[in-house]
Amino acid sequence: MMNQLIEFSLNHWEMVAVFIAIAATVIFIETRGGARTVTPAAATNLINDKEAVVVDIRPANEFRTGHLTGSINIPSAKLKDSSDTLEKYKSSPIILVCKNGMTAGSSSKELIKSGFDVYKLQGGITEWQSAGLPLVKK
Repeated sequence: MMNQLIEFSLNHWEMVAVFIAIAATVIFIETRGGARTVTPAAATNLINDKEAVVVDIRPANEFRTGHLTGSINIPSAKLKDSSDTLEKYKSSPIILVCKNGMTAGSSSKELIKSGFDVYKLQGGITEWQSAGLPLVKK
C-alpha cells in the first residue's frame, strides 16, 4: 500500500503538489485569527440561547432585499469605524452576515482585535435562504 502511494506521488507529482498547496491554504485561512464559522442552525441557537447580535455587513440596498430578523446593517466598509456603535453589544456574541460568507471573515478581524466575540455565518445570507430560514424586508 505504501509503495503504491509513493509510486503514485512520483508519477503524479504535479497533482500532489497542487493538493498540498490547497490543503496548506485552507489550513492557513482557517487558523489566521478570523471569526469562527457557524452554520445557519448554530447561528439560530446563538441568537436564541446567547442573545447573539446579528450584524449584516452587506450594502444597504442588499440589506433591504431581505435580512435576518433583528439584524443591524453596518456595511463592511464602515465596520472598522463602528466599534463604538457596537460597544453596547460587547458582552454578546456577534454574528457577521454577508452575501456568501467570504467578506465576513476578513471583516471580523478588527472586531476581534477590539475584544468582541465574533462569528461569521457560513455561506452568508445565501446559505441562510437555502436552509429555508426566514428573512424580513424593510
